[in-house]
Amino acid sequence: MLLRSFTHSNVVMILNSFVFLLCCLLVWVWMKWLRVKSYWADRNVLYSPPHPVFGSLTFLQKENPAIWLKNLYKQFPVSYCGVWLFWRPCLVINSPDIARRILVKDSDNFRNRHISSGSSDPLGSLNIFTVNDPLWTSARKRLTTVFTAAKLRAFQSVALHKSKLLVERIAMDNKNGVRTDIRNIFTDFTTDVVGETVFGVSSNSIMNEEGPLRHITKELMTYSTYRGLSACCVFFIPELINVFRFKFFPKDLQDYLRSLFRLTVEQHGGYEKEVTSNRDLIDAILKMRQDAVKEGQEMSEDFLVAQASIFLQGGFDTSAVALTYIIYELAFAPEAQERLYEEIAKTKERIGDKDFDATTLSEMPYLNAVIKEAVRKYPAMAWLDRVASKSYEIDENLTIEPGTVVYINTMGIQNDPQYFPEPEEFKPERFLPENEDQITPYTFLAFGDGPRHCIGERFAYQTIRYALAHVIYNFKVKKIENSKRPSECSFEKKGMFLTPGETLFVIFVPRM
Repeated sequence: MLLRSFTHSNVVMILNSFVFLLCCLLVWVWMKWLRVKSYWADRNVLYSPPHPVFGSLTFLQKENPAIWLKNLYKQFPVSYCGVWLFWRPCLVINSPDIARRILVKDSDNFRNRHISSGSSDPLGSLNIFTVNDPLWTSARKRLTTVFTAAKLRAFQSVALHKSKLLVERIAMDNKNGVRTDIRNIFTDFTTDVVGETVFGVSSNSIMNEEGPLRHITKELMTYSTYRGLSACCVFFIPELINVFRFKFFPKDLQDYLRSLFRLTVEQHGGYEKEVTSNRDLIDAILKMRQDAVKEGQEMSEDFLVAQASIFLQGGFDTSAVALTYIIYELAFAPEAQERLYEEIAKTKERIGDKDFDATTLSEMPYLNAVIKEAVRKYPAMAWLDRVASKSYEIDENLTIEPGTVVYINTMGIQNDPQYFPEPEEFKPERFLPENEDQITPYTFLAFGDGPRHCIGERFAYQTIRYALAHVIYNFKVKKIENSKRPSECSFEKKGMFLTPGETLFVIFVPRM
């Protein structure tokens, strides 16, 4: 009887203790939530009330972040506003002048990014896109040599050859009566270009839609629920990466990329063979490692694989998507398309039997204006994220604390009629040399700016120019009857980048 009473007393005491601790926890969470909820109000910053769990990210998996940022820009037509990445306050910058200060003038205080991956994901956490200081400074310095003018010239023969195959592929599809899925065909093209220039892997995805890397790029284009959740954590709440073991690249792809990298290094003669050529980016990466070793610095294999992997991801998808939007816009803008064709045709007449080269293409003003207008309307990433390393005065009314996340609202700024009249219209003329001086500085940020601007910008432009010049020179692009206008098309809901949410088709009509 005494034992039963003692046991009962213990159970009651344990339950009471549990209830007490639970109440304490709930009170702590509630007090924490009140501080989080009032964060921007306490600083007199405009904001939209946060959700108690998701903060401002209630759109996740329901719409693309670009739409959220575009709507936020319209909702708060001021220099900045406050949002929450779950419970973490974030300042969204809508002002080009403040963007300039953060990205360029005061960039030393904003070297790091919020986007990150965990220690359990070396390929995701060590690549130049996500890595932070002090490793970023060293990596950026060394990787800048990868995209020198000399190396880009070495790569142009690949882009030229693949562009000719692209023309053949379109002609073949036309002959067979196949409707052209433009994103698919351009991804075949960029996969081949990037595969050969990054890994030195020669493939023919353009003609047969298969190849050593094509299954990887197909998987990277597909957003399952798991990949969507992984991306949400990497981009918005990286603290959860290690908890749930999420990865920037799916594990099976990581294993394949490591194997491919090792095989390619072996074909190049191994790590110790002195690099004397610029055949591909693997040569440049190996040279970077050899230089680091000479200076007494260690550079892990995962670090090297991470750079090759992010160049593959960034190189194939952003260029393919840009080409997709360009061609689709031109199908609805016949006058712009004809003007572009005339420029290409006149250039071809001038160079005669010679092939287009990178220099010739870069000197074609309307071609370059078309590309810039497309990435203005459809920036690959709708925001530029930075983290303040120390307190920083935004203006006389606001000083942010160390560790504050800052988003430059690229999507909002680049679609603001104040800077780009009729922003929904496709008007390449905005970016012609005689008009560019009318563009407000730091309102065109498709590739970022400052020390952390896109390292592959010139490579992307070169790849897009080659494909676009060859396609428009050989084909007239027409819209399919009853197809959606560009402004009516949807975007990928589960992805973080601004990619099409539906298949886009056009008709290619041979010019000759």
